[in-house]
Amino acid sequence: MNINVHHVTRVEGHGNIVVDTKNGEIKECRFEVVEAPRFFEAFVRGRPYYELSHITSRICGICSVGHATASLRATEKALGVEPSEQTVLLRKLNFHGEMIDSHVLHTYYLVAPDFLGVGSVIPLAATHRPVVERALKIKKLSGDLCALIGGRHTHPCAMAVGGFTHLPTEAELRDMRARFVDARTDMDETVALFATLPWPEFERETEYVSLKKDDEYAYIDGTVVTSDGFSYPIEDYRKVTNEECVSFSTAKWTHHNRDSYMVGALARLNNNFDQLHPRAMEAAAKLGLKPIVTNPFLNSAAQVVEMVHCIEDGIEIIDELLTRGVQPEEPPAVDLKAGEGAGSCDVPRGILFHNYVYDEGGRCVSANCIIPTNQNMANLNADMKELVPQIMDKPQDEIRLMLEMLVRAYDPCISCSAHFLTVEFV
Repeated sequence: MNINVHHVTRVEGHGNIVVDTKNGEIKECRFEVVEAPRFFEAFVRGRPYYELSHITSRICGICSVGHATASLRATEKALGVEPSEQTVLLRKLNFHGEMIDSHVLHTYYLVAPDFLGVGSVIPLAATHRPVVERALKIKKLSGDLCALIGGRHTHPCAMAVGGFTHLPTEAELRDMRARFVDARTDMDETVALFATLPWPEFERETEYVSLKKDDEYAYIDGTVVTSDGFSYPIEDYRKVTNEECVSFSTAKWTHHNRDSYMVGALARLNNNFDQLHPRAMEAAAKLGLKPIVTNPFLNSAAQVVEMVHCIEDGIEIIDELLTRGVQPEEPPAVDLKAGEGAGSCDVPRGILFHNYVYDEGGRCVSANCIIPTNQNMANLNADMKELVPQIMDKPQDEIRLMLEMLVRAYDPCISCSAHFLTVEFV
């Protein structure tokens, strides 16, 4: 058997699947990241503190809010800036918009076609029109929320160190709340649809890494925890990530207590299940999800659960903002000084880290960004090596599809992951 997929479709960026077996023995089995390296950590060197979140949000057009938020938290910690309670609430609400936006893109546009027997979402417009219309409706809702809070749908311009340069009005928040309440029907239908899908049967135990808080389902800040019982402050993220280069990938691999670990919706659900909104727990039950879930294909089902959670928590955040009243706030004073800070958010594809060092003038001296997709690469490869022997008796086309579905289950953002390259001349 020889499988060479160049490049996997319905994922962001360029990645290859290479499998070669002979007489039932695996000679090669790997997922290659072949995306050209990107140098955002070099881009920000020498730039003033107030530019970094705007620059690093361009790392990704899907997770721009997540990158901007992690960047702001790293800068705020380095310079001793404490965001107000109102800013914290608005950031959480903005984050929910991005989480829904990314998850609906992945589950409906990228994953559903595999189960409905087509090559992309385009044919579904003819065969499953209500499904596509529902996806578009959810996506517009999430995009409008990001534009309302962040200033525009992609690459937020209103997010700043310590606050926002633009605030939503009471009328805008009330209108958004009504749309979120209406979206409950779309969420119920989404859960019902994905509960009918024949998820591939495959289990492999691994370590799951995410943020965690005692009082909420953590997306911004918190403690880094793993399902193997480890816990670290965000500043100690390098103890978890342990990055290394591999010869066939421009994305670095990571490992912690085992040879690999998984991040993303499934990791968050496994580590933070008790913090889910009750309606999200109901959705999880309908989808057959109860920790610890060890089937990586069900990462997409976990994303559906998170969409339900974000709708419900978004309604509660809007209610709190309306009760408090959104008030204009003066941006906090920034005491320019040398310092270092690490910020972390659990973005759609998993835990993200930004780490900056500033000089006494508030200019970035060095930066380090560790992306969720590259944290998943070793785990994806380990899954492939265990899955292939289990399906080797199937036709080659079925094996190829199953491996592509496994890659898509991780929802990789490959361009984001390829951000480092060392060239040695010998």
